[in-house]
This record gives sequence, C-alpha cells and structure tokens, in this order.
Amino acid sequence: MTSRPTDEQRKSDLVRLRRVRDQIDREYAQPLNVEALAHAVNMSAGHLSRQFRAAYGESPYSYLMTRRIERAMALLRRGDLSVTEVCFEVGCSSLGTFSTRFTELVGVPPSTYRAQEGRTTAGIPSCVAKYVTRPIRNKEASVASRT
Repeated sequence: MTSRPTDEQRKSDLVRLRRVRDQIDREYAQPLNVEALAHAVNMSAGHLSRQFRAAYGESPYSYLMTRRIERAMALLRRGDLSVTEVCFEVGCSSLGTFSTRFTELVGVPPSTYRAQEGRTTAGIPSCVAKYVTRPIRNKEASVASRT
C-alpha cells in the first residue's frame, strides 16, 4: 500500500518545483543536470522528473532546452553571431544536438531561422518579437508546419 501525499506535502513539492524552474530560467546557459537540480531541492532525480512533468507538462531537461532555444532565437534574430557561437552562448555543448532540438521546436534549422526571421521581425519591438516567435514545445512544430 502506498501512502498518498498530504496537501502540505504537495504544496512543499510545488514550491521546490518552482525553485527548480526559476533556477533553470536564470542559469540556462550553465551546465545543468537533473541530479544537481534535484539535490538542490532535496529530491531524488526520479521524483523531481515525475513531479516536474506532472506540474509543467514536460521534463526538466525539455524545459531547459526550451529556454535555451528561446534565447537562441533572440540571438539569431539579432544577427551578429554565427549559429555555432549562438549554440555555445546558450549553454549547449553539441552543435548537432542544438540544431536537432532547435529544428524540432521551431520547425526550421537555426541557419534558416536566422536568414528568415531577421527580415520578418525587422521593425517589431523585441518584446513583441519574443512573444510572436516563441518556440512550440513537445514536437508540435512539425504538426503546425504541415497544416
């Protein structure tokens, strides 16, 4: 028989999950891993991953990559850095993984995005451009691009 978490325990877990999410938002460019994030909030990596997914709809790693891709999109729109420089600037250590994940979330490779979006968002305030160009999570970009 497993015990069900109390309301107090659920609230405590949510507070810790927010801390993890906030840390990812602040330190997205740093090397982060689930074990270290879990240790910082006194959770096991497995429990953190399960609870994070239940609360936010994606794993901590997926959330981290989404934050990195969002920042990469802004840097690519700016146009003064190469794709490789952007990859390392946002905390990715593999250009291949960065390009694959970018393409999954955005629907086009980073080099194509850089060429297209510089013209598309010209003259739009950066706060509006960030909202309009926000990456789509959970592989929805491939579905959206087919319609």
